[in-house]
Amino acid sequence: MQTKSKHGVFKPKIYSAITLETKPLTFKQEEKFTHWQQAMQLEYQALIQNSTWILVPPAPSQSIIGCKWVFKIKRKQDGSVEIYKARLVAKGFNQVEGLDYFETFSPVVKPTTIRCVIAIVVINKWPLKQLDVNNAFLNEELEETVFMS
Repeated sequence: MQTKSKHGVFKPKIYSAITLETKPLTFKQEEKFTHWQQAMQLEYQALIQNSTWILVPPAPSQSIIGCKWVFKIKRKQDGSVEIYKARLVAKGFNQVEGLDYFETFSPVVKPTTIRCVIAIVVINKWPLKQLDVNNAFLNEELEETVFMS
């Protein structure tokens, strides 16, 4: 059996002198840095602009779902920071099926579909561009009322 290493073919090792920043794990860690505060503000403004929710007092009989901030550092090819992202996510694992929700759906694109689309683009010599969407809501409006704190 012929392998790349037997022929002296190795993947080049790339070293970077850039100090890698870490993501905050808690809200207390985040509040020390203005770039994370700006990322949170952008996410909050987008949620308000999209009319993602309305503020109402919770019903006493309804369970309240918590939320948390998830932080991500998007990097350029050379390892430098491109953008700081913050997402406000619901802690849906506290919900009870049949009480808080009745069905789940998660849209997923299979890798085979992506390969087919790229193959069609290459065959037709179409230009291919990458697009980064800040806020994409793939699901339709909820039928259930959800209270989030």
